[in-house]
Amino acid sequence: MESLDRIEKRIDLQASRERVWHALTDHREFGKWFGVVLDQPFKPGETVTGTFTMQFDEARIMAHQRTLGVEASGIRPIAPNTVFCTVERMDAPHAFSFRWIPYGIDAECDPAREPTTLVEFTLEEKGAGTSLTIIESGFSRVPEHRRLRAFRMNEGGWAAQLDNIRRHVDQQ
Repeated sequence: MESLDRIEKRIDLQASRERVWHALTDHREFGKWFGVVLDQPFKPGETVTGTFTMQFDEARIMAHQRTLGVEASGIRPIAPNTVFCTVERMDAPHAFSFRWIPYGIDAECDPAREPTTLVEFTLEEKGAGTSLTIIESGFSRVPEHRRLRAFRMNEGGWAAQLDNIRRHVDQQ
């Protein structure tokens, strides 16, 4: 039986742990590979705001949701400089974590009352490179009417972001 509380993704990168740490924790670099312009640096206990740089195609997103076997929902507009996350932990160069609203562009998401999930990045040296693990947990707290959709959309989103960070650190 599939657990709908936790997503775990892992990738081996051909970059030093310090390089990967910088790509994850420097807010400008994070934004380059993630597709968001963040307004302030990551700092434990602090909220970070930002603006998404990508255009969201609602019809395409809804069609994709149907291919995932979930009830399709539109997207809500995301205002510039909206809350992106709240940083939990920064333990250089090993672990970085933050809380955010999972699949927060969902039209059925109420940001004022939505519970957050915890996103954890763990870095381990692997030869000359780095093994990066991303875990997002806490989906069991997401309102039931959007839990499966948030889980499936973030599961695919993290797979895409692994490719993005690989390309980003490989450029350097």
